[in-house]
This record gives sequence, structure tokens and C-alpha cells, in this order.
Amino acid sequence: MKCPFCGNDDTKVIDSRSQDDNTAIRRRRYCEKCSKRFTTYERIDTIPMTVIKNNNTRETFDKNKIINGIIKSCNKRPVTIKQVQYIADDIENIIMSSLDKEIESKAIGIMVMDRLKEIDEVSYVRFASVYRQFKDINSFMAELSKIIKEKNDYKKSDNS
Repeated sequence: MKCPFCGNDDTKVIDSRSQDDNTAIRRRRYCEKCSKRFTTYERIDTIPMTVIKNNNTRETFDKNKIINGIIKSCNKRPVTIKQVQYIADDIENIIMSSLDKEIESKAIGIMVMDRLKEIDEVSYVRFASVYRQFKDINSFMAELSKIIKEKNDYKKSDNS
């Protein structure tokens, strides 16, 4: 494995362990030339998942796009990178374990929104405002009203 810092081809594996879901092996490596350490992941090579965009174009699934979208919506919010990574990993696992090899971007957006709603409502609204492309303040307020109603209904059922 080539060192990402100095480009040396001679690196040693100093630790290997399975990830929690046993879909990858995490390897800690050491470069003998520059003495830096880095992590690599070994995964099974699978048939790539294709995402069908809203305009019917197709592109290869990229988990980093999910991560970047979530990070933008969580800016200055109490959401940790670990939570963002968990959401992205969870969605990726669901998508990759599907028998279909194509998924609509709408379905991915809904999965992200469902998970953000549980973690942080403000991040959810931010993501939804971009994802759902609210046309005006009324459509935005309708979404907020829905969240408030769900929250109030939950509180009522909790007090019973």
C-alpha cells in the first residue's frame, strides 16, 4: 500500500480488525520511510449501485455526497461527525443490501431526512428545504407545522 504522505510503496500493517458490521477490515499502517501512520479499509468489491436522478440521468452511488449534504445541513448544530458517519453508513448498507441495483435519489433523500429528524430537527428542516425545494414560505411553513404537530402528538401520547 502506498503511503499517502510520502508516496513510499513499502508500508507495514500494524493492526487489523473487522468493522462492526463485518463488511470491511480496518488496517492501521505504518510508513517506514516517513514514520507516519494511516488507516486503510478493505471491502468486498460489489456491483456498483446506480442512482437515478430527478432528471432521469444515472450516476454511480457515492456515500460522500450523502455525508457532504448532511454536514451542510448540520452546520453549527450539535450533531457529531460520528452521527453523520453512522447515518451515511446505515443508508449505504440498506442500499447495497437491496436486490435492486438502481435507486432513485428521492428514496435516498427520504432516508436521510428520516434519520435527521430523529437526531436534530433544525438540521432536518435545513436538509428538507434543499431536498424538497420549497417554492415559497407557505410550503416551508407547512413542513414546519407538520413537525410541530408530530412533536405535540408524541408528547400527548407520552403523557397518557
